[in-house]
Amino acid sequence: MGIFTRRNQNVNVQDGAAVATLEVDPALAALTGDYVIDAAHSSIGFTVRHAMVTNVRGAFTEHEGTLHLDGGDPARSTATIEVKIASVDTGIADRDAHLRSGDFFDAEAFPLMTFRSTTAATLGGDTYRITGDLTIKDVTRPLSIDLEFNGSATDAYGNERVGFEGSAEILRSDWGLTWNAALEAGGVMVSDKVKLTFDISAIKQA
Repeated sequence: MGIFTRRNQNVNVQDGAAVATLEVDPALAALTGDYVIDAAHSSIGFTVRHAMVTNVRGAFTEHEGTLHLDGGDPARSTATIEVKIASVDTGIADRDAHLRSGDFFDAEAFPLMTFRSTTAATLGGDTYRITGDLTIKDVTRPLSIDLEFNGSATDAYGNERVGFEGSAEILRSDWGLTWNAALEAGGVMVSDKVKLTFDISAIKQA
């Protein structure tokens, strides 16, 4: 069972009948609270097919966000993330400059990509789905992210941490990212489908 679904079951006797009641696991209840994403130990990345035959991987190196975890009712958990588009990094400066340009993200006019959750659900075990609004270039569309809970721990500095990793797939054209170039052999330079990846470490606030 997942850490957000574990419960202790007690049996009480009422009017001669046994009634089962569910109580929140103390370990689960302890995770409830507000968290800030630790950007130094988190990553928000992407993978996209290039020239029909290989994958280009990159990441946004500057981002911030918050989580609210509700151990008793995971559906009440929330997340917000803001990503600085200009921090895009694929390891090739010319390609990164092109991604920042008007052909793609137009980072000068639209400096932020944002995600704001609207619902959360348990999928089973330690896997969860958080759905919300993803905004790129002032276009807002729904996005669902499947996340696996990696655990919780107290670090060497006394910070209480939780970790999640997950992914989602989008069609970039849904957010107005439509630039492409035709290949002589057929097909296009950049695929429409993009895989987003999330590796999140967050610190609980006092």
